[in-house]
Amino acid sequence: MNFKLMKRITLVILLASSMPAAAQFNFKKVIGGASKAVQAVTISDADMAAYVKEYIDWMDSHNKVCDEKSKYTIRLNKLTQGLTDVEGLKLNFKVYYVTDINAFACADGSVRVFSSLMDIMTDDELLGVIGHEIGHVAHKDSKKAFRTALLTSALKDAAASQGGTVAKLTDSQLGDLGEALVNSTYSQSQERNADDYGYDFLKKSGKNPWAMALSFKKLKELQDKAGAEKNSKINQLFSTHPDLVTRIGRMEERATKDGIAKPTK
Repeated sequence: MNFKLMKRITLVILLASSMPAAAQFNFKKVIGGASKAVQAVTISDADMAAYVKEYIDWMDSHNKVCDEKSKYTIRLNKLTQGLTDVEGLKLNFKVYYVTDINAFACADGSVRVFSSLMDIMTDDELLGVIGHEIGHVAHKDSKKAFRTALLTSALKDAAASQGGTVAKLTDSQLGDLGEALVNSTYSQSQERNADDYGYDFLKKSGKNPWAMALSFKKLKELQDKAGAEKNSKINQLFSTHPDLVTRIGRMEERATKDGIAKPTK
């Protein structure tokens, strides 16, 4: 589900009337020509860290972030209590008050959950999404996807750094980067490995790993509702993913084998 689940599902739902209207998720789509990779460009880990920070800061400033008093923030903080770090990276969580139903994680451990996703998922289902995203961060899938997107979009016409100084990205370059990340895909083996890591991570953190199977079941329900419509965003999304039924079965089998009780609600 680093930007993997960002593409997950785009639906607009009715939010509570007492709250201000949510905006559509903003990653500043920019129309451009065919992507081309930068040749002979080396991006150091320090450069990558700087670009990831610049990007997540840009994302946070261009989307409505729920404040500490928001019911969404309170719920997410309670849900993720104890999820502090992964493979040496400090995790930080925020909620975007947007109409899109998605979530994503960046290579620096930043996890962003969309309010509309929280509106349709139980706590366990949300934990499954978060666990899967953290799996991609742990296996550096997010970092690799970010680097590829950086070289094939934002920096396609410029060197990554000169004289040891990382070039600051323009709004247009950040927009191109967001577009590339949203359209990036992971291999089936990367998805399976992220599922397994997410399961182990949640279990180790004292959370019920049944969350993995439950989150995939919810996504399958949404996929089924989309039916056979060829242009459905949901069906287009899952066309490159491992079969959800298989993923559900794998996670259910692991939880059953481990003797873990399935959540009742």
